[in-house]
Amino acid sequence: MKKIFKKRNIAIIAIIIIILVAAIYAYFKTTSVPSYNFIIAKQTNLIYEVSATGKVKPTESVDLAFEKSGRITEINASVGNKVSAGMFLAVIDSSELAAQLAQAEAGLKSEKAKLEELRIGPKSAEIKVQETKIENAKISLEDAKRNALNQLNDAYTKSDDAVRNKTDQIFDNPKTINPQLKFLTSDSGLDNYLRFERLVIEDLLKSWKLSLNQLIITNNSPSNIDLSKKNLNEIKTFLEKAALAVNSLTPSSGLAQSTIDSWKSDISTARTNTSSAINNVSSADEKLRTAEASLSLAEQELILIKTGSTNEQITAQEARVEEAEANIKNIKAQISKTMLISPIAGTIIKRDAEIGQVIAANKTILSIISESRLEIESNIPETDIAKIKIGNTAKITLDAYGNDIIFETKVTTIDPAETIIEGVSTYKITLDFIIPDARVKSGMTANIDILTASKENIIIIPQRAIKSEDKEKTVKILENGAVKDIKVKTGIKGSDGNIEIIDGIKEGDKIIL
Repeated sequence: MKKIFKKRNIAIIAIIIIILVAAIYAYFKTTSVPSYNFIIAKQTNLIYEVSATGKVKPTESVDLAFEKSGRITEINASVGNKVSAGMFLAVIDSSELAAQLAQAEAGLKSEKAKLEELRIGPKSAEIKVQETKIENAKISLEDAKRNALNQLNDAYTKSDDAVRNKTDQIFDNPKTINPQLKFLTSDSGLDNYLRFERLVIEDLLKSWKLSLNQLIITNNSPSNIDLSKKNLNEIKTFLEKAALAVNSLTPSSGLAQSTIDSWKSDISTARTNTSSAINNVSSADEKLRTAEASLSLAEQELILIKTGSTNEQITAQEARVEEAEANIKNIKAQISKTMLISPIAGTIIKRDAEIGQVIAANKTILSIISESRLEIESNIPETDIAKIKIGNTAKITLDAYGNDIIFETKVTTIDPAETIIEGVSTYKITLDFIIPDARVKSGMTANIDILTASKENIIIIPQRAIKSEDKEKTVKILENGAVKDIKVKTGIKGSDGNIEIIDGIKEGDKIIL
């Protein structure tokens, strides 16, 4: 038994020794021949892309509204309809403006006709018409003069009768230098006035008659009219005083009531006739002055017609024509505001009005988007915006069609100012489709890969293989089982994690990672 146990221990020890020897051999073998993770530098193409998402939107979109309120009389658009630029879409009632336009156009024609007449100058027919007006005015003036003469003579006759026939009944010796009243008055002042005034009026009547006789010879009616008015007013005052004296009389043994009544009646008649004469002379004077003014005006108009239009008159009429034209333009502008016209070609996407509905001013009733050109808007983070330039191309996929269909676009605009989205500064860019495609619709979500840089047939390695220290860049290469540090010069970086090597390594080098 002891012998068996001793052999077993020897076997175990031998196994342990073998294991230890194998471990030591493996350790030293690994240390002396290390293994490396490396890649082979190769010559290929490198691109750098910025990825983003965006929305398809129309290049142009408009909301249409009337500038003034009114009742809709016509609508030529429904949602989904295609419209062309300049197409009438809706109209509100403009009947009142149409009437104003017709009136304004008629007024313009009239003003233009007047201007043409001024430019042409006087016509022989116009001169003859004006000469006829002058002849008629002369006839009217002669009639007015004859009427004035008749009224002056009639005024004298009425005045002569009022004084010498009707009023002289109350005087003794009325036509002498010492006329006396046939009765006594309690008013000595009235008595003296009547006696003295009767003496004055006698001379007035004589000189008046003489002037009327001369009037027939000299035909100088205006001055005699003024004289007659003065004489009539003086006689009127005299008759008023005589009536005052007679009306205060009472019957006596020497003065019968019938006599007093007769005097009162005659003097009243005299006063009435004198007032009538005053009115007739004033009316004749007015007619005479009117006739004279009409003749003078007609003669001046004839002079103007023969002279022709002045530059000032033509200029003034031209201004009236321009004013009338401006008025028409204004009305037409108001009428244009009663029509909605599509400014772009596109598709109606909104309609919020019906025929007969009264629409308020500036309320959007139609919206149009352009389908001839669509674009994509995207917001790029500030970390990537510096890499993007106008003109960069981009590949687009739309969620509606998956990744199988790729659309080509290019960057057309980059906003200079940032847009804050959830606290992050972004910059809006716009991309246009290089080739329009009917499958693209407004509102679709786009996945964007913008090509910002690319090179062909260059040496590339993974960026993680480069070590930067003290402004130098180095890589480790494996050459004949040994590791070497090589300085390199790099170029563009790719969006796949690779980088261009301009100088330092060549194609086929083993780059240790």
